[in-house]
This record gives sequence, structure tokens and C-alpha cells, in this order.
Amino acid sequence: MSQKILTFISPEEYLRRERQAEYKSEYLNGEIFAMSGARRAHNLITTNISRELSGQLRTGPCEVYSSDMRVKVRSNGLYTYPDVVVVCGEPEFEDNELDTLLNPTLLIEVLSQTTERYDRIAKTSYYRTIDSLAEHLLVAQHQVRLEQYSKQPDGQWSLTEYTSLDAVAELASIQSSLKLSDVYDKVTFDPNYRVSR
Repeated sequence: MSQKILTFISPEEYLRRERQAEYKSEYLNGEIFAMSGARRAHNLITTNISRELSGQLRTGPCEVYSSDMRVKVRSNGLYTYPDVVVVCGEPEFEDNELDTLLNPTLLIEVLSQTTERYDRIAKTSYYRTIDSLAEHLLVAQHQVRLEQYSKQPDGQWSLTEYTSLDAVAELASIQSSLKLSDVYDKVTFDPNYRVSR
């Protein structure tokens, strides 16, 4: 989240304003947060992932959405725009506008320097309260690193990390996979960038 622009409004008022806005904003606890634009690496990674998953899921029961599909976390009222969203089966929406998804199967966030802490800590904990969610990916943009969180039968989450372009992340929830060489296609890394975790 970036800059707070308005405080203490209802979810209904947020949706009314958001549907008329020229830019995207997230919403939590009565506050609206403007979203900033993404850099080249972030856009390349998001597009690469969307392209790969869309191709693999084209004929099945799953749908792939880009960062323009809003997702609502019902447990706390967060409205957010993950970088890539996959839903398998019948999509459920908040209302007849069909622009706020309630039942994602897989959510993917490409980490940015300014939002990594929020995405990694707060958003991840919020996402895990979504009953339908089976997997959640965090993808670094300044190094080769994909973190895959998978919900286990007992409700716990397991973590698998991939740090090589030769690696392949198997996405059991959508019966698909992501080669890291495809995820990072055309992405160049700054050798002077220092990763802070």
C-alpha cells in the first residue's frame, strides 16, 4: 500500500468511488490507499506468469485474472489487487458488477521494494483466511526467488522456496506449473541491489 488518501468510509462508498476512479486503490478498515505504478521488472514478471498460466489453463475449469481483478478478503474487509489471480470452478463475486472476486484458488504477489514488508506479513496473513485459497506465491523481482505457500489438509501452510532459473514450481491447486526461467524471461537484475529480508 502506498499513500492514504481518504479515511473512514464504508465499503459501499469505496466500491462506488473505485468503480469511477482513473487509478486503483486498496481498502482496509475504512481507509483507502492509492496504489502506485510498477516498474519494468515487476510488469515483465506479472505478464510472464499470466501468459504461462493462461496458456496452461485455457481449456480447463480455471480462469486467470491480471492485476485489475479486485479480491475481497471477507474476514477483515480488505479489498486488494493481487498481481495474478486464479479461480477454479465457478467464480463468486460480491455483486452483479463482477469485479470483486470472493473465492480465489491461487494468489500471486510480485514483491516491490516499497510494498514487500506489507505483502509478506500483513497481506499473507489476510490471504490465508480465505477459505477457497489453496496456494499463494510471493515472487521477488530483484533476484531469482519464488516462495510457494501451500495449504495442507490440516489447514497449516507449508513453504517451498525456488532460487534457480532451472527450478519448476508445481502448482497442485490448479494442476499447473511455473518454470522460473519463464517467470523471469527478459528480466535483468541489478548486481548492486541488496536484498533485505
